[in-house]
Amino acid sequence: MDYEHIVLGRDGGRARITLNRPDRRNAMSLELLTELDAALQDLGSDRSIRVVIIEGAGPVFSAGHDLAEMIDRDGEFYDELFGTCTKVMLRVQAIPQPVIAKVHGVATAAGCQLVAACDLAVATEDSRFATPGVKIGLFCSTPMVPVSRVVGRKRALEMLLTGDPIDAMTAREWGLVNRVVPGTELEAATVALAQSIEKFSRDTIAIGKSAFYRQVDQPQSTAYATAGPIMSQNARNDDAQEGMGAFLEKRPPVWNDR
Repeated sequence: MDYEHIVLGRDGGRARITLNRPDRRNAMSLELLTELDAALQDLGSDRSIRVVIIEGAGPVFSAGHDLAEMIDRDGEFYDELFGTCTKVMLRVQAIPQPVIAKVHGVATAAGCQLVAACDLAVATEDSRFATPGVKIGLFCSTPMVPVSRVVGRKRALEMLLTGDPIDAMTAREWGLVNRVVPGTELEAATVALAQSIEKFSRDTIAIGKSAFYRQVDQPQSTAYATAGPIMSQNARNDDAQEGMGAFLEKRPPVWNDR
């Protein structure tokens, strides 16, 4: 499809989605969310893509939902808007490729939700993260779903109940982002993280990502029951056999998926 509110690019085995509404601080309108979901679905079925990076054009990553389109709308619109947003967040974790958020400026409300939903995140030192909906009478109920799962209950509730932003170093300490770098190093650091993943078997990464999200919120005994059969099946796959053999033979593996 043709995209108006995002830019989708491919560079070898890496895809890049740019939220492209800089004049609106990359606010997530229904149209942008619809395009983002379509792009992620497209990339998820593209076996040539190994890693996906999501970034924002202009001065910030994303300021969240577009409030201008949310005034005096009917229930059907709100259901569609938040339902589509939920589809996007679930899609990020459902596609086989790791998704990296490349964050600069601010990531607030649904923007913070997107960072939390991504598998990995790299942020600049001056980045800020917030779920400030309480300040405008619209509690960040859907952003809290992934945020609470990555930062924990007390920290998430502090963000949700006060609406106050946290800085990048706090975000890293709390587990919302993986790495914090100077602004001039954001691109290089994000690409380096992508490259550290791209060298491995695509199929193995896909198996591992799917297994992670299936077990992560389960009780420990249930999680083992989930992960055990997956690992057993993985061990029988061509790339696992090749990888183990290559290790024993002290040579680089040649993955079947290349």
